[in-house]
Amino acid sequence: MTTLTHLECSRCGARHDARAPQNLCPCGGPLLARYDLATARESWNRDWIPNGPSSMWRYAPVLPVSKPQAIVSLGEGMTPLVRAQRLGERLGAAQLWIKDDGVNPTGSFKARGLSCAISMAVELGVRKVAIPSAGNAAGALAAYAAAAGLEAHIFLPRDVPQANYIECKASGARVTLVDGLISDCARIVSERAARDGWYDVSTLKEPYRIEGKKTMGYELAEHFRWTLPDAVFYPTGGGVGLIGMWKAFAEMEELGWTVGRRPKMIAVQMEGCQPVVRAFERGDEHCELWEDAWTVASGLRVPKPLGDTLILRALRESGGTALAVSDEAALEAGLELAAWEGIFAAPEGAACVVALRRLLASGFLKPEERIVIYNTGAGLKYLEAYSTRFPRQAGGEQDKLGGLITPR
Repeated sequence: MTTLTHLECSRCGARHDARAPQNLCPCGGPLLARYDLATARESWNRDWIPNGPSSMWRYAPVLPVSKPQAIVSLGEGMTPLVRAQRLGERLGAAQLWIKDDGVNPTGSFKARGLSCAISMAVELGVRKVAIPSAGNAAGALAAYAAAAGLEAHIFLPRDVPQANYIECKASGARVTLVDGLISDCARIVSERAARDGWYDVSTLKEPYRIEGKKTMGYELAEHFRWTLPDAVFYPTGGGVGLIGMWKAFAEMEELGWTVGRRPKMIAVQMEGCQPVVRAFERGDEHCELWEDAWTVASGLRVPKPLGDTLILRALRESGGTALAVSDEAALEAGLELAAWEGIFAAPEGAACVVALRRLLASGFLKPEERIVIYNTGAGLKYLEAYSTRFPRQAGGEQDKLGGLITPR
């Protein structure tokens, strides 16, 4: 199983015990899991990985769980990498791929992080967990807590997509709707966690969600036979997946598994909430709070990510960039992706199509480069947002099945 040795503060470098529940370092920095990669390199071979589980747990030696019986899995990970040839030809990208995490359990990439976090909660004896969420992380926490028999407390913005609210209630979680943003939900969890005995699994306030998310990087390397792509587009709210993939690429280099340079990491945000883009363009090391944040891509409505320094560092070290797109453009791109490739993506993932078009036009990316777009969720979880593109009109022409055909 694991080669985990300790937790390390990403800010001050202090070491922390990995065998006790931990949140932030006393200095306020997020904690990162560290492994004995020399031992892993001697005892583990990448050629053995296909013989492992058909899930993210095939990478168990670089995941934190030490007791197999503690693993809480619903089959997350090993999601499809789809060659988007038709869309690529349309955009002028000869090697375009979509990594579709919308087919994960609970319909989003959040299943990876919450599988790992809840598994560690089980191993460490935690019985109650709490999370603030913009939507998909809440659904994942509710599902994995239900599978583990843990008590889940979830705080959501009142205008969260209906699918997220219903899936949390269906899984038996205790749900509170909050007038405000995810930052307002986070404040409530922070204030009540110690008093009510909750383990706070907020983004980067515990060290193990990032470990589940980093498996996205391991899977990319495995898909491409250990030669990494040239660029990875990642819709960035809290940014844990981007941070996790950058961590995975570093680990695989140390293991001696990957060939060539790491990909350019490209953070995509929405015009109504773009703290990372603003900080990147200014050359800042931290993000400032984005006031009055709003976007239909609810997962990207994060006004100030806790891991801002780590996100910005990965963008700059990789030679990547950050850019924001409009809600309208993202929804239109979602329909374009569905029409040309059959992938009905979340607006977050669809926003990356808009960003790709712009970076190809500017020359930042070359047509021959191998490019991966991460779709982080299923479009079916965003029907309220997409329904604005297909307004129903009374008195329309009836089709043969009795439904309305609405002219566009």
